[in-house]
Amino acid sequence: MGRYKLGFFSLLAIFTLGGFVLWCDENENEDATSFGTAPENYAKLCASCHGIHQESFINREWMFGNQKPNLIHSITYGQLDLGMVPFEQLLSTQEISEMADFILARAKEGNHFVPVSGPEINVSEKVNFRVDTIVDGLDIPWGLTFLPNGDLLITERSGKLFRFSNGTLSEPISGLPNVISYGQGGLMDIALHPDYEKNGWIYMTYSKAAPNGKREGSTAVCRAKLDGNTLTQLEDIFVAQPYSSKGQHWGSKLAFDDKGHVFFGVGDRGQRDVNPQTLTNHCGKIHRIMDDGKIPADNPFVHEENAMPSIYSYGHRNPQGTAIHPITGELWESEHGPRGGDEINRIQPGLNYGWPVISYGINYNGTTFTDLTAKDGMEQPIHYYDPSIAPCGMTFVTGNRYKGWENNLLLGSLSFRYLERVELEGNKVVHTEKLLPEIGRVRNVKVSPDGYIYVAIEKPGKILKLYPVN
Repeated sequence: MGRYKLGFFSLLAIFTLGGFVLWCDENENEDATSFGTAPENYAKLCASCHGIHQESFINREWMFGNQKPNLIHSITYGQLDLGMVPFEQLLSTQEISEMADFILARAKEGNHFVPVSGPEINVSEKVNFRVDTIVDGLDIPWGLTFLPNGDLLITERSGKLFRFSNGTLSEPISGLPNVISYGQGGLMDIALHPDYEKNGWIYMTYSKAAPNGKREGSTAVCRAKLDGNTLTQLEDIFVAQPYSSKGQHWGSKLAFDDKGHVFFGVGDRGQRDVNPQTLTNHCGKIHRIMDDGKIPADNPFVHEENAMPSIYSYGHRNPQGTAIHPITGELWESEHGPRGGDEINRIQPGLNYGWPVISYGINYNGTTFTDLTAKDGMEQPIHYYDPSIAPCGMTFVTGNRYKGWENNLLLGSLSFRYLERVELEGNKVVHTEKLLPEIGRVRNVKVSPDGYIYVAIEKPGKILKLYPVN
């Protein structure tokens, strides 16, 4: 295949099928790399979001039709109302046709993946464990949190909330906010207030529709109380500004510290050259608010003119995991990079984490958008991944059930379908291990109050539980 010159604009390339999106930020006025066969093109352009086995295209309802002409049209001309611009300047007509054939053939095969469940023992470097599927019948489980009685609350990105109790999944809980589910947005994370047993507050992040009636959305944080199978006293305590018609990079996982602060990330919303490096909007930032939405008096930019006072750090692309270190009490974050450059960061107040001025990643077509991996005044990641693993969800292992994993980080890989274990010495990553290879697209990982590890996978959506056996 020959090279294709990109136009005067930065190419934002995505597939939009059944609400699944791949966003490829391409640099303007640079030659694209040569591609080859459809599987090679798919691996380079699509696998990091759609899965290396094309999971996103299997057993899905496609928004714009599931016949080859529909798919060719979407790839060639885009779907501009969702931010999908044409691929016609990047791929030839023949390559687009071959890509459509490749995707359709895989979709027709169906999903043959069955997660490990039952008596089989998984042997890892330090802990042997058994995996059980405790919840199935889900689609894209996003957030997990545990009620004091052991019940599990599960958010679905489509805008549903379930309660799993005594082996039974409830009907969808009513009283949710008006969630818009498009692109990468929807109903996202869920967490209990640290004093839940006293105040009953449950917190969620979701994609909120703009009040002007346009197809625009914003990352919002709300709280509510659960009465039976209904949410009550629902209120938004944060709504990111500005609203955007783009469907990518919403963030956002929730984390509470022991001082009453709520932390969460908002992605750059697909506007990398506009949002992350300015303090006048909420996008591309980590935020810190009080549990009622008020702004902490000691936030780093609270007295800076025109700055959004909730900002805790900036220069982020798409935060997908937040967790409080069990020893230091500091906030840690995992972040989606472009092609390469996924990050693990230790978040410090007021610091700039560099996106997109510095990055260890490149554009999805192999071109570069920056020559810098470091710059004065910008923080280096604690660890970065190249190739990208598409990290999603993150937690520290607490308790003593998993001997040898104490205070390790766990994070999921969407693109390579495994659970990542990360050993730390202070603020350095000294070792990583891949757990549960080919288990499925890992959307979240949590440690329950009684110390067990739960893993949420998607397409098909299931919740897995890890039982240590040694």
